[in-house]
Amino acid sequence: MKYRSESILWAATSALLTAAIFMATISTGVAKAQSDDDEYYELMRVFVDTFQQIDRNYVKEVDKRKLVDAAIRGMLSELDPYSNYIAPDKKDLFTEAITQKFGGVGIRVNFDDKMRAIEIISPIAGSPAYKAGIHAGDRIIEISGKLVKDFPNDEEMNTAIELLRGDPGEEVEVVVRRADSKNEDRMTLVRAIIELETVLGYSHNPDSSWNFMIDPENKIGFARLTHFTDRSAAELRKVLKSLRKDGMKAFILDLRFDPGGSLQAAIDTSDLFIEEGKIVSVEGRNKRPRTWAAKRFGTFTGFPMAILVNRYSASASEIVSACLQDHERAVVIGERSWGKGSVQNVIDLENGSSALKLTTASYQRPSGENIHRFPDSKESDVWGVTPNDGFEVKYSRVESRALQTDRYLRDNHYQEIPFESEFEDSQLDRALEYLSDELSEEKSAADKEEKPATDEPPKEEAPEKKAEEKEAVYRVPYLVVPKKSNIG
Repeated sequence: MKYRSESILWAATSALLTAAIFMATISTGVAKAQSDDDEYYELMRVFVDTFQQIDRNYVKEVDKRKLVDAAIRGMLSELDPYSNYIAPDKKDLFTEAITQKFGGVGIRVNFDDKMRAIEIISPIAGSPAYKAGIHAGDRIIEISGKLVKDFPNDEEMNTAIELLRGDPGEEVEVVVRRADSKNEDRMTLVRAIIELETVLGYSHNPDSSWNFMIDPENKIGFARLTHFTDRSAAELRKVLKSLRKDGMKAFILDLRFDPGGSLQAAIDTSDLFIEEGKIVSVEGRNKRPRTWAAKRFGTFTGFPMAILVNRYSASASEIVSACLQDHERAVVIGERSWGKGSVQNVIDLENGSSALKLTTASYQRPSGENIHRFPDSKESDVWGVTPNDGFEVKYSRVESRALQTDRYLRDNHYQEIPFESEFEDSQLDRALEYLSDELSEEKSAADKEEKPATDEPPKEEAPEKKAEEKEAVYRVPYLVVPKKSNIG
């Protein structure tokens, strides 16, 4: 009985100890949660007390909204440079920058300081301005009853854009002075949704459409992405289909100066060129790790590729170039990219009137190597996307600005005098040279397969070819690397 009683007592004691430990664990968790809540309340109390003291006792009356906006920006300044607060008055501009979509009349403009008028660079095809018959070289002298010459100095462009843009369906009245006469036309334009194209070519066709075949003789295609939006992959797919129909044998994807954009757009763009394997993986503190893989359907393969990047290629541009480089689908040419390996979520605040752009995750390239350039990163560290060995072509800041100027003039396809580029784009030349060499090797390999080497004695000399057969031989193109183009 004694041993039984001791056994029962021991079991009871053990159970009580287990229960105590369990309750202690729960209490610790509850205490920790309570401690976190208490910390929040204490910190919020400090914030509210400070806000009230400023509002009630500061020497001058203050704008409460400005105080709150400043406080939010101050909090975000303690994080990374890519986390930002988008105030209500900036929300529309932020949305336009992300989507490349806005309500307006559809014209590219410049301010003519000499004539104090808004000069039309070009109307966007299909836009309200295009349909109304506004042409390049025309000048807008009045918008919504306000004379352009009276716009504030150095704010003429911003004022004009603000007046021309607005909600789709709304009207805006403009007075246009025609380029080829002194006639002035007063017209009413109805604003519509304007979608800017994100996939551009190298030069223009006579009808002002983009020409995406940079080297017609060697059938080398070219496309430049300005941003990554939800339309970019579809735009690029359309271009690739057209190029393939025209017999494209090689392709250049220009991502220089592309600041990035949508993660999904980068994934979809990468998926256009690889049939299988990892595209990118993403990890976050409150998110499960996720990996995106390529799908075979709809892939464009069977031709060599080159990707152009520079120090301003960032984010989505780096996802695409890193993916195609790691899969050996394309050679990366140019200079080391920016080094932005973080993902931002746009979180609506105040029912969507303002927003928080917050870094919530980081991404890794297929090889697992780091892309992000941290504040203390050195040049010797691994970050960004580095050109393949032997394909680094650096530009000075002066040369980078010259390239941007060249692009601006090239993009303006409504010029009175055909544009002739004076800028020697050695990065692009290197891409053309590489692809030409690749095509030459492919042609040589194909010729060897058609005519295998044998040890047989040479056959008798064939009779001389007829004139038409000679002509056919001379029509076979040989590989030339263009150095300069005359753009019309």
